[in-house]
Amino acid sequence: MTGTTETAAVKAATGTASQAPAPAPRPARLWRGATPWLFLLAPLALLIVFTYAPIANMVAYSFTDWDGVSPELRWTGTGNYAELFTRPEMFEVFWVSGYYLAASVIQIVAALYFATILSFDVRFRNFFKGVLFFPYLINGVAIGFVFLYFFQDGGTLDSVLGLLGVRTDRAWLGTPESANTSLAAVSVWRYLGLNFVLFLGAIQSIPGELYEAAELDGANRWHQFRHIIAPGIKPVLSLTVILSISGSLSVFEIPYIMTGGATGTETFVIQTVKLAFQFNKTGLASAAAIVLLLIVLAVTWVQRRLAPDDKVDLV
Repeated sequence: MTGTTETAAVKAATGTASQAPAPAPRPARLWRGATPWLFLLAPLALLIVFTYAPIANMVAYSFTDWDGVSPELRWTGTGNYAELFTRPEMFEVFWVSGYYLAASVIQIVAALYFATILSFDVRFRNFFKGVLFFPYLINGVAIGFVFLYFFQDGGTLDSVLGLLGVRTDRAWLGTPESANTSLAAVSVWRYLGLNFVLFLGAIQSIPGELYEAAELDGANRWHQFRHIIAPGIKPVLSLTVILSISGSLSVFEIPYIMTGGATGTETFVIQTVKLAFQFNKTGLASAAAIVLLLIVLAVTWVQRRLAPDDKVDLV
């Protein structure tokens, strides 16, 4: 008791008893609050300059008759939008997106299959992961030129079929049906790796204890997929569906390089690019781009309303 009393007396004498720490100076507090915004300054500036500012300009151009070259702009109001919606042929190209939408279903199913298989302990799984993801790393222009020679008459595909004893004189890019099917197949090959990685990451984030408990209960691989994997990857599956639908509506790179929109392969984006740079109707092209953006946002909203992302709790 004497020692405690002496300690208290010393603290009281030195003024250290139950004193709160002194607040930081005001400049230090201001600097501490401003530090996160300083780190965000560069990315926000890039986002505004290269994303939101061009979108704002595109919206403004959609109400003019600008040709993309002349310094003069003439206000036309909603004339460009009226022209778009009074020309049904401009929206007929969306039928081409149906090929890519069907291909995206195959792509999602194949990516989910490979991700599920390679999430388990199988031989050479790292090798197969690299093989599946590698096409996504290749430049789209290079892929377009490679498959242009692959599908041309007497090209790689015809040569391989000839070695297998299959003789064909079919022009793979010569008719709308075969051309769009071939282009959609190229799209599947290229973007399969992206969906594969998304699914694989979601599957590997599921706790391993759930698989061990399921095996103890006698569950086979199908039961594990149905009751553990499928519910656990629902948010990622919803994301891939949104990406697939928006990508199917805005296909550009592969068909533009391989066919230039010929033989019935023209998409809405290719049509928009031609309006701007071939026919010098930048105002009308801007309106078309805004309409496409609104369509993608509407489809995304409907999809999120029909299949909301509920919180998944597997434990």
